[in-house]
Amino acid sequence: MNDVHPATPHAPVLVLGARGSTGRRVAALLRDAHHPVRAASRNCAVTFDWHDDTTWEPALTGADRLYLMLPHELPLPPDFVRRAVASGVRRLVLLSSRAVEEMGDDRLIAAEELVRACGVDWTVVRADWFNQNFDEGVFREAVLDGTLALPLGECRQTFVDADDIAAVAAAALTEDGHAGRTYEVTGPEALSFADALALIGSAADLSVAFRGDQDSYRAVGRSEGRPAKDVEREIDAYAALVALGDSHPTDTVHRVTGRPPKRFALYAKEAAAKGGWSRRSKR
Repeated sequence: MNDVHPATPHAPVLVLGARGSTGRRVAALLRDAHHPVRAASRNCAVTFDWHDDTTWEPALTGADRLYLMLPHELPLPPDFVRRAVASGVRRLVLLSSRAVEEMGDDRLIAAEELVRACGVDWTVVRADWFNQNFDEGVFREAVLDGTLALPLGECRQTFVDADDIAAVAAAALTEDGHAGRTYEVTGPEALSFADALALIGSAADLSVAFRGDQDSYRAVGRSEGRPAKDVEREIDAYAALVALGDSHPTDTVHRVTGRPPKRFALYAKEAAAKGGWSRRSKR
């Protein structure tokens, strides 16, 4: 498919997950470029709840482009895609993740398949680990507590900033030439988690240890009361990621947006300056 469904002038872009790390950035970029935006989530003026399909139609009606971000662990309902297209959406941009096949992420694999088969323009944005996981997301409390356990050893990852992910998504939503493409979106360098935590420690004056072995991850799972089968399933997925070896930076951000992606050290400096690792900071 090659941009066969041009955007309708003045029709809003529906941004789901508009309070999240990427959604709010996508919405801001679109507004800055004077595109009409319909920001939707459970806590926005436009209410959208994946578990309440009566909220779907009001959010979709009149929108012709859609930024589609799924909450953690939630599958994409096929009926939602059907309704989106039936309501007039002509371009979908799905946020996905790197190495979904190798890690056995059936949820995102199925979502990508639904979007590719939807019958209108689509773009899949496969992002590597978000920088913002460390100050806005799942790793923040571990950073503040001084130890992060994740069974990835010294395997290097291409951490990518949410600003850069949003810029790629915004381009795919508003420009020609992105339909039918799957973009691998990375940062400009490959770092181990220990490297990343060292940069955060330097920027925020913190001491954060990294435990990259499976036993440490199991111990954290037990301390949190998580089911052992879930922890083991995650360990298997991480082992598959390690088996792929070090991640390698792509040129996607520069190629799509015309500017280089943000380096992790700059992200850490900016996040620390904003109080990202202050106990008083509300996230």
